[in-house]
Amino acid sequence: MEDALAEPRRLPGLDTPLEQRGRLIPRFNPDPDAFGRFAERFARYMGTPQFLFYMTVFCIVWIAWNTWGPEDLQFDPRALNYTLLTLLLSLQASYAAPLILLAQNRQDDRDRVQIEQDRSRNERSLADTEYLTRELASLRLALREVATRDFVRAELRTILEELADQGSAVEPSPPKRRKDKKTRAPRTQAIPTTAPAAPAGPGAEGGQE
Repeated sequence: MEDALAEPRRLPGLDTPLEQRGRLIPRFNPDPDAFGRFAERFARYMGTPQFLFYMTVFCIVWIAWNTWGPEDLQFDPRALNYTLLTLLLSLQASYAAPLILLAQNRQDDRDRVQIEQDRSRNERSLADTEYLTRELASLRLALREVATRDFVRAELRTILEELADQGSAVEPSPPKRRKDKKTRAPRTQAIPTTAPAAPAGPGAEGGQE
């Protein structure tokens, strides 16, 4: 009875995190940047002519030694169809493909970031261009209402012409001469002059005595 009346055991819900259990084998977490740089160097080197040349020389020397070399010193004889060389080339291909894909993924990530930067730069350039276009339009509208230099010159020229026309229509009268207020002095009468008397002779002096 007690077991029947006991509450049923509740199972953890989906929103309840489970207890973290320790891993028997630790997870290998290499540095992605360092490993990615190594993969890029390897993939870049595999795409060079030097790699093809060295790989060709290696295969030729391997096949020649195991074909015409001393049988006691052959480590991959022709009778076994160069099994060891085939294994090495297969291992190289199996490792080269993931490294090339890893380098390609890193390049894709860089391209994606570059595309985002280019897009944001283009959006800023478009916004700046639209802003400058609006500013130029507003300046043009404002300049239509402002008196320009040519307009001021035309107005001044018109005013000067009007003033010249008014000056030619109303000519100033010549200045009147002032009357001479000074009265002329009356003419003086000529005073008669008498001739000097002639000197008398000696006879006259005696008679007078």
